[in-house]
Amino acid sequence: MKRIIQLLALSASVLLTLTGCKALKTPIVNVYAPIEEYKYVYITPTKELVSGFGHTQSLPYVGTVGSSTTKSINPSDIISGELIKKGYVILPKLEPELSNKTLIINYGETGRRKRGLGYTIEITLQFLSADNNEVVCTCTAEGQGATEADDIRLAIKRALSGLFDNGKDTNAPKS
Repeated sequence: MKRIIQLLALSASVLLTLTGCKALKTPIVNVYAPIEEYKYVYITPTKELVSGFGHTQSLPYVGTVGSSTTKSINPSDIISGELIKKGYVILPKLEPELSNKTLIINYGETGRRKRGLGYTIEITLQFLSADNNEVVCTCTAEGQGATEADDIRLAIKRALSGLFDNGKDTNAPKS
């Protein structure tokens, strides 16, 4: 019994060492003009990403058993939902008569970084003024979850939190 407890303690310490407690990088927000002057948002369409993970195991007398999880995400949907909560009006197309009060938001994946047993995905959001295409602000953040869809969802929420919540990262995972 003592040997089992020692093995469990050793396994737990090895797992903690391998996964590490490195925190996600703090979101980076660069603001070049007041975002409060804008009421409308046009989000450049993005494609849906499908990701998943699975596990199989061979068991004596049973055979191979397993399970899998698949998740999908469309980054523009996540951005849209978060901005609606902040009071912005999402436009289905650019309206020339509203261009002086409209932001265009572009989404891009800007990197990956190994972290523990997995990796993070970094995204950048670019906010442009619709009337002159000048950059109003950029937000960069990374996320890490069970799937790439989770990584992206968390990164988007962290980037927008960095912009709107004055750096209070309300969606940061606890390490």
